[in-house]
Amino acid sequence: MSTINEVAAIQTTCGEMVIEFWPEVAPLTVENFKKLAREGFYDGTTFHRIVKGFMIQGGDPLSRTDDPLVGTGGPGYTIKAEFNDRPHLRGVISMARSEEPDSAGSQFFICLDDASFLDGKYTAFGQLIRGHGVLDRIGQTPTGPGAGGETSKPLTRVVVESVRIMAGSGTGAVE
Repeated sequence: MSTINEVAAIQTTCGEMVIEFWPEVAPLTVENFKKLAREGFYDGTTFHRIVKGFMIQGGDPLSRTDDPLVGTGGPGYTIKAEFNDRPHLRGVISMARSEEPDSAGSQFFICLDDASFLDGKYTAFGQLIRGHGVLDRIGQTPTGPGAGGETSKPLTRVVVESVRIMAGSGTGAVE
């Protein structure tokens, strides 16, 4: 186990957000996210689902284009859920999944507000330590009806330009 704490710097078209990881409660999930980030998996994807007052969702490789199946894409494998006692509060990052608990792969969401109804049902694996204004800007992106009828499809693309994993400190990221 490394003694260096690492963070993820998520550069978007709305600015940068920095996430601190919780490997003590979700070690497999944290390592999977870091692996995908280091491979450039998230680069060029979008926040394809935005539910005002709830969360922003990204990590689908199908979101690089306007694929009609956006929301269903992943890395070609799934990981085991690591449900834990961390609450889903504003700024918490958690894995998106289908109804099957062990179906998460690459898609994640960041809470815009308290989402305690998700506690113990989704794998929370970190929290925002910088970029709350960016989170708010993304959360206010105008949306229209998505494939399932939910008003959550962004009308303008919010692109994840890059996700960099770097050494972190208590006050934010350092290169």
